[in-house]
Amino acid sequence: MSLADRLAVRRRQDTDPDAPILDQAPAAATVTSSDPYEPPAAPVALPARHLAPPAAEPVRVTDGVSDIKARILAELYERIGSRISDPTLTEDALHTLVRAELARVVDEQGLVLAQHERRTILQELEDDALGLGPMQRLLDDRSVTEIMVNGHDTIYVERDGRITLSGLRFTDEDHLRRVIERIVARVGRRIDESSPLVDARLQDGSRVNAVIPPLAVNGSSLTIRKFSDTPYTVEDLIRFGSFSPQLGVFLRACVEAKLNILVSGGTGTGKTTLLNVLSSFIPADERIVTIEDAVELKLQQDHVVTLESRPPNIEGKGEVTIRDLVRNSLRMRPDRIVVGECRGGEALDMLQAMNTGHDGSLSTLHANAPRDAIARLETLVLMAGMDLPLRAIREQVASAIDVIIQIQRMRDGSRRIVQVTEVIGMEGDIVTLQDAFAFDYSAGVDHLGRQLGVARAVGLRPRFLDRFDEQGVSYDIALFDPEA
Repeated sequence: MSLADRLAVRRRQDTDPDAPILDQAPAAATVTSSDPYEPPAAPVALPARHLAPPAAEPVRVTDGVSDIKARILAELYERIGSRISDPTLTEDALHTLVRAELARVVDEQGLVLAQHERRTILQELEDDALGLGPMQRLLDDRSVTEIMVNGHDTIYVERDGRITLSGLRFTDEDHLRRVIERIVARVGRRIDESSPLVDARLQDGSRVNAVIPPLAVNGSSLTIRKFSDTPYTVEDLIRFGSFSPQLGVFLRACVEAKLNILVSGGTGTGKTTLLNVLSSFIPADERIVTIEDAVELKLQQDHVVTLESRPPNIEGKGEVTIRDLVRNSLRMRPDRIVVGECRGGEALDMLQAMNTGHDGSLSTLHANAPRDAIARLETLVLMAGMDLPLRAIREQVASAIDVIIQIQRMRDGSRRIVQVTEVIGMEGDIVTLQDAFAFDYSAGVDHLGRQLGVARAVGLRPRFLDRFDEQGVSYDIALFDPEA
C-alpha cells in the first residue's frame, strides 16, 4: 500500500472509531538489517487503539508529506551546516553522513511509518538534500528522454517522443533554485541575478539549460536533455527506424571517404545523437578534435581531444568562445574537426578549415531543410564581422560542404532522416543542391499513427563517388537504386 493510501486510511481511523486498525500488530518483531534506512534493530510493537496512549504521542503523517519533508530538511541543514559543501568529503562519505543524520531526525520527529514507507521517504529526502530532488527519479528512468520544469510545481517529461505531465513537483521555488545551483556549481558555472541563464551538463553528459528570475517571470525554468549512458550505435538508430540499413552503409562510406558533412534539423530532432553515430565511423588511427559549448559527444576512439568553451567570469573576463577553439584547433594537427553546433561566427572558421585540408569534418546546424541550411550558413558567416560579398561566402560554402543530412521529428515523435543532399557547386550566384536520398511519405502510417516510410534513394548517383574511389572506400552501386 502506498504512503498516500495509508494516510487516507489513517484519516478514516481518526473520524471512525470502528475502522480497521492499520498498524495493529499482535506481537513484537525484531528487525535486523544493514540498510541505513531501516530503524535500529530492536523490538517494535505498534500500539493498538484500545491501549492507553504513550507518554509522547507519535506524530501521524496527516498534515501533508511536503510540510513534513520540508521540516526534516530544515533540521538536517541546521545540523550538518557547512559540511554539506565540504570539499574534503568524498561523495560516498557525504551520502553516509546525510543518511545517518536523516535517520536520526526522522526518529526524533516520532513519525508513524512502516518500514517501506520509511525507506521511501528517506530516499526522497536524500535526493532532495544531495541529488536533484524529484527530478532524480526521472533521471534514473531510462524511458525519459527530456525533463522540462516550468516552475517549481510543474514538471513535464518526454517519453517516446511525446510530452506528458509527470505529476511530480518541487517543494517551493527555493527548493528548485537549490537544485539548479547544485547542477551549475558541479561544472564550474554560476547562476545568479547578474547571470540569470546558463548552459551546463550533468556528470552523465546530459544537457542542462536553466533560467531564473527576473528573466523567467513565473519562476525558475529548467530543461534537461538526457543522453544514454551507452552511446547509440548505427544499429540502434536503424532499429528505431531513423534510417534504413542501406542508408547506414552509405553514411559510413561518406565518413570513411572524408566528406565534409553537415547535420541539419530543428530543436530536439536528434542532431547530436546522429553526429555521435557518424563520428563513430571515423577510423581509430586518425586524430580527432571535438569542440562544443557543453560536452555531449561520446567518441569511442582513443585519439580524441575534447575542447569546451568557457563563459566569462563574474568580472566579464576569461571568455573562450567556440570560434577561439576552432581557430586554435587548426594548430593541433587534427585529421578531423567535429564542431558540436555552429551558431555564430565560428561558421566562417569552420568553412575555412574544411577548405584548407581538414577534410572529413562534421558539424550540426539548426535549419528546416538543406536549402535553409545553406542560407543559415551564409548568415552565420556574416556574424563573424567580416565584410565579405555574398558570392564569396557561397563559394566557400559550396566548396567546403559535401553532404547535408536533414533530420526531422515526425508527428509520431520519431526522429527520421528525411533528406541526404549533395552540394554540387555553383550555378551563377546559386549554390546547387541535389538529393541522393529522400523520405518516402507515400508509405503512410500504421494503425498507431507511426510513419512507415524511410529515406530511399532517388535514383541519381552522387558526383562525389569519385572521392570514394580516391580514398579506396568500396560501395555498392545498388545503394542508389530506388527499388532496392
